[in-house]
Amino acid sequence: MNASLNQEIIEIYRKRAQNYDITANLYYLLGYREWAYRQKAVDALHLQPGDTVIEIACGTGLNFSLYQEAIGLQGKIIGLDLTDAMLTQARQRIQGNGWENVELVHTDARNYAFPTGVNAIISTYALSLIPESDQILEKGVNALTSGGRLALLE
Repeated sequence: MNASLNQEIIEIYRKRAQNYDITANLYYLLGYREWAYRQKAVDALHLQPGDTVIEIACGTGLNFSLYQEAIGLQGKIIGLDLTDAMLTQARQRIQGNGWENVELVHTDARNYAFPTGVNAIISTYALSLIPESDQILEKGVNALTSGGRLALLE
């Protein structure tokens, strides 16, 4: 992805960050069951208490509560995002819920060094924006534990 496309994505999501959760929920008015699809993607990961899950392009952390329900406070969430303003919203969500098991990483996912021993990787409504998503997925899959799972929702 070239630098100008990265910057364009950052600017778009900086503008959307403050109201992202509200606009995401507006899809229901159009008949699109976005939250139900998010839940199905998380369910497909078969998360267990204590698991580590990485979300590529976590945005505001809208999915974090779904992970928390499955992994508990003994598990770990690592959220990656390119946009500082989205991570600011995610940080507020984390603090508001008192979650101490969430790590946010401000990065271009293409440059992220996935840790080994990850139980699950997920991305919702984001990878289609990244031309090199296959490279990100390859790195992520190589970091999964034996039996690790990957879920994509686009």
